[in-house]
Amino acid sequence: MKTRDKPGMSDAPPSFRLMRRSLPIALLRARETVMGPLRDMLSTSGVNEQKWRVLRVLQERGPLELSQVAAEACLLLSSLTRMVGPMVDEGLISRTTPPEDRRKAIVAITPVGLQLVQAHAGQSAAILGQIEAEFGHERLEQLLDLLEDLQKLDLRNGSADTGTKTKR
Repeated sequence: MKTRDKPGMSDAPPSFRLMRRSLPIALLRARETVMGPLRDMLSTSGVNEQKWRVLRVLQERGPLELSQVAAEACLLLSSLTRMVGPMVDEGLISRTTPPEDRRKAIVAITPVGLQLVQAHAGQSAAILGQIEAEFGHERLEQLLDLLEDLQKLDLRNGSADTGTKTKR
């Protein structure tokens, strides 16, 4: 039996890359490589990676509107909205409503949330240090630059932010 005669082994259109060289799959695999140790670190505190991202954004940026937190933490606003109540109940963040605009919600990290971030700071730095040692500082910086460039593409509308796009 020829390979292409097997079920699921049909000839793919020539525009398809092999799965091992597929950009979406490569990004997912790389994400799992990086997130695995971070998930292990967070499992000791019972905070998932989404809550961790929210805490890190608030720790770094200070109090923000929910839409700003969602954008910075790479979360859908609806997902963040569902997370806020439990995070407030856990004492990790506080939520206030500005009197001038009752439609807005401002969230801020609490001392408990800040303590949790600080408790993981050393281990988080060690994980990044291991990545940097094994991958190389220059290559890591180049990867981060390339990923920033990739994020600037507007693939849904077929255009890119060419003002800051660089060719490498």
